[in-house]
Amino acid sequence: MERRFKNIQKEVLSDNWATLHKVTFDYQNSNGTWESLVREVYDRGNGAAVLLYNDEKDTVILTRQLRIPTYFNGNEDGMLIEVCAGLLDYHDPETAIKKEIKEETGYRLERVEKVLELYMSPGSVTETIHLFIASYTPIEKVSAGGGAPDESEDIEVLEYTFTQAYHMIQTGEIKDAKTVILLQHLMLQKSARL
Repeated sequence: MERRFKNIQKEVLSDNWATLHKVTFDYQNSNGTWESLVREVYDRGNGAAVLLYNDEKDTVILTRQLRIPTYFNGNEDGMLIEVCAGLLDYHDPETAIKKEIKEETGYRLERVEKVLELYMSPGSVTETIHLFIASYTPIEKVSAGGGAPDESEDIEVLEYTFTQAYHMIQTGEIKDAKTVILLQHLMLQKSARL
């Protein structure tokens, strides 16, 4: 397939926590005409997320932590309930998510199942998220979790029944896209087993 863009120029606007570029390029519209466009592209690296579930207890593990960008878009306390997640940090997705599970939730799991990978906000962010599910049992709990202290993480570990968590999508208590997708995936799996 032929690319419909050319003459890409990137300018670094910020290189603090991640890199924000101003990108100027020429784009060919579907009618064949070319126009010059300017976009901002945020590159923070790729990530992984996982929904922990326990079939026997019919529970899931979620986390609650400060997500300051949500505060600036109407979330009064800035706290968000979501699945365990983190950046790959040069690891393969499976290794990265197992590390995040232990840091954030305190569970040491040997097996995770890849569900899919997605762009979550492709209009401005380069990040691809690798989504997983993983079964957990109480004996796999090795610490309190709560995040990596050297990363300034302060994460609350939450255990809900699956029904409670799924209902929290409808009440608006869960608004995180990766969490909604993984809860819906688990719901489809449960329905297929019936």
